[in-house]
Amino acid sequence: MKRILFFCHGNICRSPIAEYYFRHLVKEAGLESKFEVVSAATSSEEIGNPVYPNSRRLLNSHGIDCSGHKAHRITPRDYEYFDMLIGMDQENLYTLKYIIKDDPEKKVSLLLNHTPQEDRRHHNRDIEDPWYTRDFDTAWEDITTGCDALFKKLIKEL
Repeated sequence: MKRILFFCHGNICRSPIAEYYFRHLVKEAGLESKFEVVSAATSSEEIGNPVYPNSRRLLNSHGIDCSGHKAHRITPRDYEYFDMLIGMDQENLYTLKYIIKDDPEKKVSLLLNHTPQEDRRHHNRDIEDPWYTRDFDTAWEDITTGCDALFKKLIKEL
């Protein structure tokens, strides 16, 4: 089983979109027994809150349910448990280093780094936080592009 944890600042916008969209891909492929997918925050300010309404609307408009989600913070134990910890931007990676201290197993990455390197539009780029930009459509496009690429890569390894 591949255990994946998506993370962002508050766990109410980007990382829940990634979590629930990736779960959707897994379910459509009938591979639920092969993946465990969750999301978490690098901060504690949104702990216990549901998915942000604009993010929830985006997911729902694509037939994806995220009800019951409650934001929670990533812990050092998550590094031990999960195979991959995938962040949305460099700031999140920087903050994560204070939580997990080190990445000796190279489990931590940016979501868009899972796109092909030749795709310069996406590879090695942050996914902007729609909480600040108010551009949820671009965040959706970036997140789904990253998740699609990651999913294609991982199913080849099954």
